[in-house]
Formats: sequence, C-alpha cells, structure tokens
Amino acid sequence: MTYKPQRPFILGFCSSSSGSGKTTLIEKIIPILNSKGLVISVVKHAHHKFDIDTPGKDSYRLRKSGSYQMLVLNSERSALITESPEGSIDSVKMIKQMDQNVDMILIEGLKSLPYKKIEVFRKGVSKEKIYPNDESIIAIASDNLNNESIQSLDINNAHEVSDFILSLLKAHE
Repeated sequence: MTYKPQRPFILGFCSSSSGSGKTTLIEKIIPILNSKGLVISVVKHAHHKFDIDTPGKDSYRLRKSGSYQMLVLNSERSALITESPEGSIDSVKMIKQMDQNVDMILIEGLKSLPYKKIEVFRKGVSKEKIYPNDESIIAIASDNLNNESIQSLDINNAHEVSDFILSLLKAHE
C-alpha cells in the first residue's frame, strides 16, 4: 500500500552520542520507504566545519572569495552552499527552503529542533537515554530494550522501524 501525505512529514533521529547508528538506520530504512512509493529527503547535521567542494576547484574559489551562496549544479545533481560566518544558520528555516514536494524529510541529528523524533540508542556506545527528558521523542530504536516507557523498536530490524514510520505517516494524512 502506498501512503501519500498532504505535505512533507518531518521526522528526526537523535541520540545522546555520536556513533550510535543514526546514519546506518536511516540508510537502511530509506530503500524500504522508497519501495512503498515514498520520496524521501534527508537533512544531515555536521558537527564541525565542512566543505562539500574541493579546495582549488572553481566553486570553492568563488565561495571563498566572499560569496554568500554558491550553487553548484549539473544536469544530475546540485548543491547550494550558504555561508554564515556569524554562526546564524536557522535550521528550521533552511528545512523549509528544501523542496517541499516530497513525502517525508528525515533529519539526522539536530535533536533540539521542534519535530517528532526517534531516539537511537546503542548499548556500549550511547551515553544515556534522552527520551525521558524530551517529549518530542516518540519512540526509541535500540539493541537494549528494557521495559521502556515509550514505543520501542529493534534498531537491527529496519522493517520494524519502517512500519512504525509508515503508521506515523498514515496518521499524519
């Protein structure tokens, strides 16, 4: 069955620690959701300064020369780079600038944003469970589920997590 929401459904994946498996889990669920006919976009938080273009290339040189935005594109791919030397990027505003003609936007990281989230907790990696102090977290995906007081999902079962997401999407319609 194919589900089509009226506007993009936004869902975050957060954790208390880097390396808990957020990216791996999202990477596994995207093809499952795609197989249901859904178009998915992803927002990935980067903890440190990063470049998506290569030093010495024209786009890098033009951006470094003082350009506020640099759009790099060809017929198959595009990337818009926006500079904010003052550190004033508004994550919610940037997400709203994304193409809204998709079924779902998944956010990896950025746990302080005001969207529903699934916490990813991996035993031996994650520092602590954060859902008890964050009402935006609606489920936990973990390899260590012990009588949680929230919807619990097996982090190693991408189909189970995808089914949960599809139920959220259906309720969102």
